Amino acid sequence: MSVSAVVFLVVVVGSVVYVIGVYNKLVLLRNRFKNAFAQIEVQLKRRHDLIPNLVETAKAYLGHERETLEAVVTARNQAVAGLKAASGQPGDEQRMAQLGSAEGALTSAMGRLTVTMEAYPDLKASQNMQQLSEELTGTENKVAFARQAYNDAVMEYNTYKQSFPPVFFAANFGHKADAGLLEFADTAAIQAAPKVAF
Repeated sequence: MSVSAVVFLVVVVGSVVYVIGVYNKLVLLRNRFKNAFAQIEVQLKRRHDLIPNLVETAKAYLGHERETLEAVVTARNQAVAGLKAASGQPGDEQRMAQLGSAEGALTSAMGRLTVTMEAYPDLKASQNMQQLSEELTGTENKVAFARQAYNDAVMEYNTYKQSFPPVFFAANFGHKADAGLLEFADTAAIQAAPKVAF
């Protein structure tokens, strides 16, 4: 075998190995952001599960504040629907935007509920309400951390996919669209967990 044939063979094998490496890294990064989304999903489900308990506890004290309670329940249901849609395709930009909007609306409704509850000292003193508010605050912090981890993983995936030379191979390997970040409508409010004081 001639030297040029050996060099050609080495270049071809090297190119194939490189392309396989690009494919594997794209898969790894996509799986990483999907796993990060799964962590958000766990925390958001916990948040969504705590809210009905909070509303039930508050109902006894806030009988004439029905509109506020209904707004929280409606926002929670929309957030649950948004999470379910996003879970089907983590990273889909439109679904991430819908989830972010729904979670922002829920955060806003919870903020209004918190302000309303401040006027009821008996509710603030309730042991059950104090425990629920502590759990909710802890969950809000976990949501913020999980969202940051997800967004970091999405950034890493998108950056690698858009860089040279992987950009030439990504679409052919099924990595056409960029993954969407999860941004809540009121990002500042979610980063500073709601203050639920009783």
